[in-house]
Amino acid sequence: MSTVNDVTAKAQQAIFDKLGINQAKQNQELGAKQTLGQEDFLKLMTTQLQNQDPFAPMENGDFIAQMAQFSTVSGIKDVNDSLSGLAGEYEKARIATAASLLGHSVLLPGNIVRPDENGEIHGVLDLPQASSYTTINFSDPVTGELVHSQAIGAIPSGLNGFSWTNIPDELKHRDNKFKIEALVDFGEGAQSLSPSIFAEILSASAGQTNNGTITIDLADYGTVDVSTVEKFK
Repeated sequence: MSTVNDVTAKAQQAIFDKLGINQAKQNQELGAKQTLGQEDFLKLMTTQLQNQDPFAPMENGDFIAQMAQFSTVSGIKDVNDSLSGLAGEYEKARIATAASLLGHSVLLPGNIVRPDENGEIHGVLDLPQASSYTTINFSDPVTGELVHSQAIGAIPSGLNGFSWTNIPDELKHRDNKFKIEALVDFGEGAQSLSPSIFAEILSASAGQTNNGTITIDLADYGTVDVSTVEKFK
C-alpha cells in the first residue's frame, strides 16, 4: 500500500515531468554548484512564465521586481570581483614599492646618525619659532666626547637644514656613529632640541601588518612604519 510520502513524491515528479525538469540531474548539478548564475535565473524565469496561470498571470511589477533583484545580486558580484582584482593589484604595488626603497635613506626624528655614501651628514631642524642663536654639536655616542660643533647663528621658524660635509677621512666611514644635539635660543637661553636625520634603509617588507602598510628596517632605529617617515632620499 502506498504511503502519503509516496503519493506526494509521485505528484511532484509528475509536475517536474510536465515542466521538463530532470529532478535527479538537477539535484546532481546543485550538489556540484551552490550558486545560481544568469543562465540558471533565465531558465527559471522562462519556466515560470510558460507555466503561469493564464487567468492569473504574473503582474508586470512582480516580473520587474524579480529582474531588478537579480540585477542587484549580479551587480554586487561584479563589484566584489572588481574589488578582489584591485586588492591583488594593490598587493603587487606594495611589493614593488617595498623593493624600490632599498638603498635609500629616510628622514625621521632622531639623534643618532652615520655618514652617508658621500661621507656627509645631513639633517633638519623644525623650529616652532625663530631662534636667535643655534648650534649643532656632534659627539661620540658612547663616550660623549665632542667631535664637531657648528655655530649656525639665527634661523627662522619652520624647517631648517644643516649638514656636515667636511668630515675628516678618519671619521667618515659609514660604520662610525655620531650623536647630534641642537642648541637653540628662543629668547630664554639655550635649550636642547631634537633634530630629524637621514637613516639608511636596510630592508623593507610588504608583509601583512595590522593596517596593511609597508614596514622598513632602518640602521640604528629598527623597524618603523613607512607612513611615519617624513622624507625619502
